[in-house]
Amino acid sequence: MKLGTIFLALALVLITVVSLAGFRGDHFSKPPFEIFPDMNYQDKVKDQVPSAFFADGAASRAPIPGTVAIEMPAQNDYWATGKWDGVNWGDGIPVHEARDNRTALQADAANMARGRERYTISCEACHGAVGDGKGIVSKYGLNGIASYQTDRLRNMSDGEIFNTITNGKGQMIGLGYNISVDDRWRIIMYIRALQLSQNATLQDASPDEQALLNKSSKP
Repeated sequence: MKLGTIFLALALVLITVVSLAGFRGDHFSKPPFEIFPDMNYQDKVKDQVPSAFFADGAASRAPIPGTVAIEMPAQNDYWATGKWDGVNWGDGIPVHEARDNRTALQADAANMARGRERYTISCEACHGAVGDGKGIVSKYGLNGIASYQTDRLRNMSDGEIFNTITNGKGQMIGLGYNISVDDRWRIIMYIRALQLSQNATLQDASPDEQALLNKSSKP
C-alpha cells in the first residue's frame, strides 16, 4: 500500500472520530447518535411517570378481583427467619398444619407429600432426586452444587437451610419470592427424609420394619 493511501485513510479516520466526538455536550432537538450507549436509555417504568405500554397510562395492573393480601410476619419470628432469637439458627420444622380435623399423622403425611412436590419443582433440577447434587443441570456444566448427603449439610440446622432457601447462597439464588414460608419448611422436611433415606441404619427403622427386614433377609 502506498504511503499516500495510508495517510489518506488515517485522515479519514481522524475526521470521522472528531465529527462524532466533537459535538459531545452540545444540545440538539433530537436524541444524539451514540455508538456505545452503555444502557443509558432503557425501556422501564419510572416512578411518577406514565407508562405508554398500557392504554390507561398506569405502569402496574390492578390486583385480580378476590386477591387476598398476605401479611408479612414479624422479622423476629422463627417461622419466618429460621432464627430462635433473631441471632442464632434454630432447629425444628414449624409448618402450619392444614386447618381441618385430620390427625397429626395424616397432616405429617400431607406436609411431606407437599414438600416432595415443591422440592421436585424448585430444587430437584440442581440438587437431584436424592439430594446428592447431581440434578439435570449438572449434566450441562453447572458444577459445585451442594449435596445434602454430606455431613456438613446433615448437621446444618433447619433454620440455616431455611435461610438458604429464602435468600440463596453461593451460586443459588434466593427462592423466598416464589416459595411460601410453609412450603419452605415442608421442603426441609422432605430434605431431612432424603438425607435419612441415604444414610439410615437398621436401628432407624420401626420395630415392625425391622422385623420385616430381618424376615426378608433370611434364606
